[in-house]
Amino acid sequence: MAGYLITATDTDAGKTHVATMLVHFLREAGVNAVGFKPVSCGDLADAEGLWEASERVVSLEEICPIALQTPAAPSVAGEIEGVDTSVKRLLEGYHHLASQFEVVIVEGVGGWEVPLTAKESFPDFAKALGLPVVCVTANRLGALNHTILTTKAILREGLDLKGVILNCIEEEQDVATVTNRAQLETFLSTPILGEIIYDAPYLEEGLYEALISPFVKEG
Repeated sequence: MAGYLITATDTDAGKTHVATMLVHFLREAGVNAVGFKPVSCGDLADAEGLWEASERVVSLEEICPIALQTPAAPSVAGEIEGVDTSVKRLLEGYHHLASQFEVVIVEGVGGWEVPLTAKESFPDFAKALGLPVVCVTANRLGALNHTILTTKAILREGLDLKGVILNCIEEEQDVATVTNRAQLETFLSTPILGEIIYDAPYLEEGLYEALISPFVKEG
């Protein structure tokens, strides 16, 4: 099994943007990669983005096997709609894709500690999955606190935290967005893999080398 679990400091930090870019550039490099969104809540926009990046090589239902209508945490939406959102169910969807593809890029749900059921939360799924974790941070005011707390929580679970990606969610820069990277490099024990510039259709060299190149066969 190979791939990454893409989590984030919060909702709308840029998980989908990062995950779709990784799938796109892996496939462009000749890697048989696919995206996976185990559960969506509210709409299928994120899953559809992964489906398009995966070049529709499987069905949308395989990309996102649990599609909930309620815009809430899976624990709430699943209870309301009578749908199983357990770790076991999420893993079934992952293994279905992992048996067919070289690399699966798994996009998380909301932030790190999101409840999946009354008894299970997203870290339980992450531990059962066993993939290296990439944490996406929205590069804005508040990123320092959110990133430090989230990365500490991931590491406490004993997971392989590959590193942090700073995602610029606005074109205009301010003091926080300009200085966040240097501050995080000072206070984090995990590396900053790189930044994604606002609306840029490419990965900077450091990100490509860290996340894409390991799966590309030479020659």
